[in-house]
Amino acid sequence: MSSTDPAEAAPVAAADGPARAATTDAASGTVLVIGHTDVGRRACALLDDAGTPTIHLDDPTDAELRSALHAGVSGVAVLLHDDIRALRYSLVIEHLRPGIRLFVAIFDRTVRQQLEATVPNCVVISPASISVPSIVAAAIAPEYEAIRRRGVSSEPAWVSIDALDDSQAVVTPYRVPGYLRSQGTIGRLRGQLHPYDSGSSVLLGGALGLLLIIAIDTLVGLRHGSFVRALYDATRTTATISAPSLDENPLELIWATIAALLVMGFTAAFAAGIVQHLLSGRHVALIGRRVIPRTGHVIVVGMGQVGIRLAQELRALGVAVVGIERFPTASGLSLARDLGIPVIIGDATSRSVLRRAAIDGALALVAVGSEERDSIAVALAATAVAPGVRVVLRAGADDAIDETRSLFPIGAVVDVNGLTAAYVARALLGDEPYAVVSRGDLVLCMLGTTSAPVSQRSVAQRCGC
Repeated sequence: MSSTDPAEAAPVAAADGPARAATTDAASGTVLVIGHTDVGRRACALLDDAGTPTIHLDDPTDAELRSALHAGVSGVAVLLHDDIRALRYSLVIEHLRPGIRLFVAIFDRTVRQQLEATVPNCVVISPASISVPSIVAAAIAPEYEAIRRRGVSSEPAWVSIDALDDSQAVVTPYRVPGYLRSQGTIGRLRGQLHPYDSGSSVLLGGALGLLLIIAIDTLVGLRHGSFVRALYDATRTTATISAPSLDENPLELIWATIAALLVMGFTAAFAAGIVQHLLSGRHVALIGRRVIPRTGHVIVVGMGQVGIRLAQELRALGVAVVGIERFPTASGLSLARDLGIPVIIGDATSRSVLRRAAIDGALALVAVGSEERDSIAVALAATAVAPGVRVVLRAGADDAIDETRSLFPIGAVVDVNGLTAAYVARALLGDEPYAVVSRGDLVLCMLGTTSAPVSQRSVAQRCGC
């Protein structure tokens, strides 16, 4: 789809069998799928449904891979959870069949870049990049199916995808409403010097206490000299460098005694807060860009690959973000710190943690952890603490969310695995998907100015290989 005319309507997948038959001949030959992951099983089922011969292997040896890559195989999809294993299989496949159409799902950006540089004919996809546009829309603009970068313009530009019906969608330029940006800016300003846990409260209390002692000592010292001299003496006294020269005034002596005791306590609190802050990994700051916004922000639970990518996209749109991660050793925490994304370490099912993230003032809470049952627990806790907050859940690994949603509404659901499988299947059939989005019970695959149906029934089912 041309980016020069973003308002151009794009036909989308309708979900019916006869329309699918039109794309069966999009690519000839057998397709090899490596990986019995949920995405791999769904992609295999989609290809079978489209009439494409498929070979599905779990963890083949080099000999099994060489035997499977016969002359009739026209494309290979490597769909594993281990990026290093996926990289190795890709290099072996390129060695055995140079130039073969190859699609690889890899999360890590560094591995993706290395693979793209080594194997030019390889298309490296990330489930995060495929699903995040739908998650962004569900969080800040639920009237759209997806909000994504234009992708071909050197200038930052965003488009929204709005499905008009089951067969048509329209792509239009998108700009974050001014009130969302202003809410995020105000929320970040309100978050400055706002304690986010007990350690930060001790740190801030100690610092403010010391400043208060200096201010009072300065006022007392004005009786003996200029303001600059009084401030100098007060600062030296608070730092316990020297004692001030006082008259025999009993009130001044009493104040000096009380101030000395207070300085000892505030200094201990300040030092303890500094140590706790340094040992905690400095994932949240008291001042600067990594403070926790108080209003107009999106809470991202789970700072894995999807969570980090989602936080990046929201920040690029000008929306304030705060993350919650349960494990203090999670690999995405250092990247989040480098990107300036504040992250609270704690269990998002805890009400205290959600209150620390200022859920009452949040635009939405998005649970993108890999465990769906944990996401359900997070959604229940969020609606209990802030009944009006918008909740978005990542789904796809199993049917836990669908089963729970059948009993009562728990929020918007984005099937990450289903979107990824639909994208891979269409690409292996010879198409170039512009976007894959979900609309109700349908998964719609946009291919620029052509149509390519993908049914929700096919996306939901797994192969029985």
